[in-house]
Amino acid sequence: MKVALACDHGGFKLKEVIKSYLEELGIEYVDYGTFSEESVDYPDYAYKAAKGIVSGEADRGIFICGTGIGISIAANKVKGIRAALCYNVYAAEMSRRHNDANVLCLGGRVLGEELAKRIVKAWLETPFEGGRHERRVKKIAEIEKNECGG
Repeated sequence: MKVALACDHGGFKLKEVIKSYLEELGIEYVDYGTFSEESVDYPDYAYKAAKGIVSGEADRGIFICGTGIGISIAANKVKGIRAALCYNVYAAEMSRRHNDANVLCLGGRVLGEELAKRIVKAWLETPFEGGRHERRVKKIAEIEKNECGG
């Protein structure tokens, strides 16, 4: 598995923690930035990393801004992305199990490092259940196709 990482200035510190954690877990990543705490616009980084996922450069993504809200909204504008903002382990597990989320969004200013690592671990390790959830994910894709073209 290869993970796309993206953040704005509000998520930079937590992204660096997550990078180290992914290295501990032996998981490859591609860092799409930003690379400092200098103020930037989260849509720019969400877009680059989301395009990396849909192009196959990465399998999944972890995107971080101050609250996780803005970067999740931006990521979900890219066709093929199912970004889930998660503030706890249960939400992370369910985003994978029931929604097949391919992007985990976190809030760098609202999560502690240890909780963020537990969320990441749960999200990375939880498989998609399929079954009745597959039907629902396909309906999301159909809405996306109808509303976004192609």
